[in-house]
Amino acid sequence: MTTMTTGSDTLTRDALAVLQPGFVGTTAPDWLLRRIGEGLASVGLFGRNIVSAPQVAALTAQLRAERDDLLVAIDEEGGDVTRIEVRTGSSFPGNLALGAVDDLDLTREVARELGRRLAECGVNLNWAPSADVNSNPDNPIIGVRAFGADTGLVARHTAAYIEGLQASGVAACTKHFPGHGDTNVDSHHAMPRIDVDLDTLHARELVPFRAAIAAGSKSVMSAHILLPALDPARPATLSPRILTGLLREELGYDGLIVSDAVEMQAIAGTVGIERGSVLAIAAGADALCVGGGLADEGTVLRLRDALVTAVREGELAEERLADAAARVRALAAWAQRVRGDVTAPGAAVQEGTAPGTGIATDIGLVAARRAAKVTASPSWSPLAQAPYVATFTPVMNIAVSSETPWSIGAELDGLLPGTESGTYGTEAAAADVLAAAGERRIVAVVRDEHRHPWMAAALDALLAARPDTVVVEMGVPRATPRGALHIATHGAARVCGRAAAEVIAGV
Repeated sequence: MTTMTTGSDTLTRDALAVLQPGFVGTTAPDWLLRRIGEGLASVGLFGRNIVSAPQVAALTAQLRAERDDLLVAIDEEGGDVTRIEVRTGSSFPGNLALGAVDDLDLTREVARELGRRLAECGVNLNWAPSADVNSNPDNPIIGVRAFGADTGLVARHTAAYIEGLQASGVAACTKHFPGHGDTNVDSHHAMPRIDVDLDTLHARELVPFRAAIAAGSKSVMSAHILLPALDPARPATLSPRILTGLLREELGYDGLIVSDAVEMQAIAGTVGIERGSVLAIAAGADALCVGGGLADEGTVLRLRDALVTAVREGELAEERLADAAARVRALAAWAQRVRGDVTAPGAAVQEGTAPGTGIATDIGLVAARRAAKVTASPSWSPLAQAPYVATFTPVMNIAVSSETPWSIGAELDGLLPGTESGTYGTEAAAADVLAAAGERRIVAVVRDEHRHPWMAAALDALLAARPDTVVVEMGVPRATPRGALHIATHGAARVCGRAAAEVIAGV
């Protein structure tokens, strides 16, 4: 059902205010500017909207010409999940690398520098960090996006990340509440379920979120996961027991609650995005993320009208919608207030540091180097000749853009000119790699080898034929180190590839 609205009444403005939609293009379409004028308070940016930092700055300036306090959000975790550097790979390692180093000051500084770059582009809300405890090593969606599998480590680095990010004037959105780490299903495709008792949830999943709340996280993102110990009927995003009872009342969280993308199949494939949006707001969510897949005006109008209709028909309390919209506007006011405060003009800047921070602008590479775990055989010596890089590529989860390059071929070619590369999938055979490599030394790059039997089998066969092969593990490192040199990078960001290439080339 479509409700006719004028675009100016309070109810309609509140319905628009709780949406965080995406759009197509590298400039703002007319329909988006029009809806901002009618009350839309947030916009989400995705890889398709980004060409360069100056272009993003121009885009956000165009958006803010319509509304100066607009929230501009992005999913910029660094590491494997990057939007600002979607076409090149990230200048920052992801959470697993930071957790592997376990230096809170480093995590804080990485987050602050990442936030500074976002703020420079006009982005003021980051759908990060992931506070999930990666307790299930076969998790298909979290993995290197988590700081690790240890609850205490994840909690302290989540807090440090939030502190660093928000010191740059960018609001954190800690996710995926109440914890997505013990799943073996990707909620982009289906409904994950975590069957653990309440004691386990409180001792493991919820600990990092308590730390995030204590650190002042400006927003928290809900997960589309079913936790029968908390609510046997509804996933967290749609559950009043979880969002209001647990997060608001029991944990005492008073910031903005954002839903994960409502077009993900865990919602769209069950109750549908319109009903899911109404149920999420009724459950206690304040903002609805949409636009990763559905990025058109029609989707915005459908969700706006679904909320208006639900209020008019008594299914959604008008006060609840008004409260949600007020929380969105409060965060927008905070972001507007701090904008400019963290980069005051005239601040002294040391060479090689980010303006106003004193932080090295290559802090991401510094962190990636520290995160690389190197296991070398007694006979290992750095390569002096250009090698052949064989990259074994699994199917990526949907959070990682297919546009984002990874592996180390380009980085190695910069250090050892003439390096050649090949990519191998599920039908990979060691014979194919050996034929392509010829007499060159082989560098085999794998990603989450422990989750992909075909990859482990191909690597074993390759090592049997060529024991001097170098192995670079760019996912969660769980396999036994092997090869003449084994480097666990703890992620596939561009800087992780650079750090590995430096070890291989001995620079």
